[in-house]
Amino acid sequence: MKTISSLFVLFAIVAGLVATTPAAFADHTEVTVTPAPGSGAPGCEETAEGCFIPKEATVDVGGKVIFSNTDTAAHTFTSGAATDETPGEVFNSSLVMAGSSYEWTPTTAGEVPYFCMVHPWMTGLIVVQEAGTEEHDGEEISTEGASATGMLSDGTTVEIDASASTAGEKMVISVDFKDSEHVNYDIMATQNGEEVLNDIGAHSHDGKGMHETAPLSSSDPVEITITFQGYGVDDPKTGPIGEQVVFSNIVPEFGTVAMMILAVAIISIVAVTAKSKVIPRF
Repeated sequence: MKTISSLFVLFAIVAGLVATTPAAFADHTEVTVTPAPGSGAPGCEETAEGCFIPKEATVDVGGKVIFSNTDTAAHTFTSGAATDETPGEVFNSSLVMAGSSYEWTPTTAGEVPYFCMVHPWMTGLIVVQEAGTEEHDGEEISTEGASATGMLSDGTTVEIDASASTAGEKMVISVDFKDSEHVNYDIMATQNGEEVLNDIGAHSHDGKGMHETAPLSSSDPVEITITFQGYGVDDPKTGPIGEQVVFSNIVPEFGTVAMMILAVAIISIVAVTAKSKVIPRF
């Protein structure tokens, strides 16, 4: 019972850490901006949302900005400000009718203010960043991959290293059950609820394995679940069979150290009861 209580305390602490950890690998390859409803009349500039939604949009160099006019009035999407002598030098949609859209692809990093020439109180800002960076409290950090560590209830350390989460590319995931032999496990990875990897019955002689997901649909976080299936080659296998180690929100560190685990593993015991026992590893 003491072991079970300790595990619940550990779970609560870890859950709290994960809840306060920002999402990693956000997708900035494409962003859509729409006018606020009724923005053809003054007043939207005084609201928290602004006249363009989002009023500050972030996109990668080479990405796509879509100006979608979902309003009932016609608008322009013009770079610069109404007070500029020559607005529209970076982009200018001309008049975009209701239900129509305009696209722009940035080629250099920087901040680009814009407005509507018909309704000059409508203003917004586009932040163009180099691909492969993520904003955190105003500081850019790299998204070149991450690592994290968890632990089974028998004390075995489980470590993963994952390549960057990049839209259109496969993620490479290495798994290491430290100082273990003949490890059997399942590994599944999901992105936004969609399964991108499901390797059942993996076996590692030295406790190390390498896996590859299907091409990712976006640069959003990928959740990795490892289900331990026992030590050994023949049945019955030993160890805490059925335990899961879930890695989520793994974020590269911003600062002087190359990587840091901002979210740790959640250990979930499958079908634990007061009478259950964890079989020690031989």
